[in-house]
Amino acid sequence: MDSVSAEHTKMYFYESRLQTYSGWPFEEDCICTPENMAKAGFIHTPTENSPDVAQCFFCYKELEGWEPEDDPVKEHKSHSPACNFILLKKSVNELSVEELLKLQKERQKFLIKKTCNQVIEKFEEAAKKRRGDIVKKAMDG
Repeated sequence: MDSVSAEHTKMYFYESRLQTYSGWPFEEDCICTPENMAKAGFIHTPTENSPDVAQCFFCYKELEGWEPEDDPVKEHKSHSPACNFILLKKSVNELSVEELLKLQKERQKFLIKKTCNQVIEKFEEAAKKRRGDIVKKAMDG
């Protein structure tokens, strides 16, 4: 297994997700504590401008703009209702090998979808810029 796969596979486990929460802005007297975020499948993926970005390790849904009273499980279900991880009825540790493999197959589908959407977005941005250049040349000409 390559290191990328090992890195991603370990995120199935709560402790691994929890370890990503250094510098998380909501610690005490909040619903969206690092513990609750990790239980809901989120890993902390901060950027320079957004210290509270969290992404589901499974469906890759990114959410930011968290409020102290936000419930990570409810937010996850409302923004990504098809996420197989948040819909799990039992702990990852209780899954059979077959169940885990089926789950991983679903996770791959989310990754493929996200990757394709990123490529489409880049293409559309490039096409829009190109169209703008052509229109500008036509106007100047």
